Amino acid sequence: MPMVTVSISPQQAAGIRAAVDNGGYASSSEVVREALRLWDTTRKLNEFRDDILTTALHPAADASPTCSPITRRSAVAPPEQAFDCIGKI
Repeated sequence: MPMVTVSISPQQAAGIRAAVDNGGYASSSEVVREALRLWDTTRKLNEFRDDILTTALHPAADASPTCSPITRRSAVAPPEQAFDCIGKI
C-alpha cells in the first residue's frame, strides 16, 4: 500500500491510540483507513443527495422562472423561494 504522511491534532492522535488500545482496531492504520472509507461514503452520499434534489426540483424550474435546480455548487436561493419551488413539484 502507498504510504502517506499527514498531520493530525493531539486529540485526533489520542483518539486513534485509544481505539487501538481498547482493542477495536489492530493498528492506527486500520483506524485511519476506516475513517477514510466513512469520509468517502459520506461524500458519495452527499453527491447522490444533491443529484436527487436537482432531479426532484428540475420540474419546478419549468413551472416558475424563480425556481431552478439546486446543486451544492450553485448559489442557494432564500428558504422561502426553495419552499415555494418544492410546493410546485
